[in-house]
Amino acid sequence: MPDREGAPSRAWQRMLSGRRLDLLDPSPLDIEIADIAHGLARVARWNGQTHGVHAFSVAQHSLVVEAIIGRLAPDCGPELRLAAMLHDAPEYVIGDMISPFKKVLGGNYKTVEARLEAAIHIRFGLPPHPTRAVHAKIKRADQVSAFFEATMLAGFSEKEAVTYFGRPRGVSPDGLDLTPRPVAEVQADYLARFAAIEAEFQTARTPRKKRA
Repeated sequence: MPDREGAPSRAWQRMLSGRRLDLLDPSPLDIEIADIAHGLARVARWNGQTHGVHAFSVAQHSLVVEAIIGRLAPDCGPELRLAAMLHDAPEYVIGDMISPFKKVLGGNYKTVEARLEAAIHIRFGLPPHPTRAVHAKIKRADQVSAFFEATMLAGFSEKEAVTYFGRPRGVSPDGLDLTPRPVAEVQADYLARFAAIEAEFQTARTPRKKRA
C-alpha cells in the first residue's frame, strides 16, 4: 500500500515478529527465521503462473533446491545446505521477480538484494556472500529445480527449459516435492528443515573440548 501523502519517507518493513527491517541498510539483528519462512511461503514462483490449486512458493522451491544439493553433493556439510535454504531468502521482503524483469531493473535491485543477503547470512553464521564454489553448487541445483518446475508446473516446453536452464543431468524429479502445497504446510516444513540443518551447522562450528 502507498504511504499517506505527507507522511515521512519510509524504507523499512514491519515484520510479524515485531522487528522493523530497514531495506536499504538491513541489520542482522532484525532478521528472524520465522519472518523469512512466513514470507517465502507466501511468495509465488513464476509470478503464480503454475498449475495446481496452490501456488508453488519460494519456500517450497528452497526445500527442493536443498534436496537437490544433497543429491549432487551427498557428502556436503551443513554450511552448504544452510546456504541453499537461504539462497532466495531476500525475497521474503522484496518478492520473487522473474529473471527478465530483474535485468530491466538492473543495479538498484541487485544492490538491495545483496545487502539483504549479507544481513541474513551474518545472522545465521554464514559468510556475508557465498564463495564462488558454494555459489556454483547452489546455482546448479537452482537451475535443476527451475527446469523441473518449468516443465512440470509452469507450462514450458522441454526445449524452452533446456534453453534457459540446461538439462538436469544426473538428477531425476522422482522423490522431489514438486506438487504445490498449502502455505501453512510449506512454512512448517521450511522451519523444521532449517532448524535441523542449523543445529547440525552449530554443532560443527563448536570446538570440541580437549580430553583431560
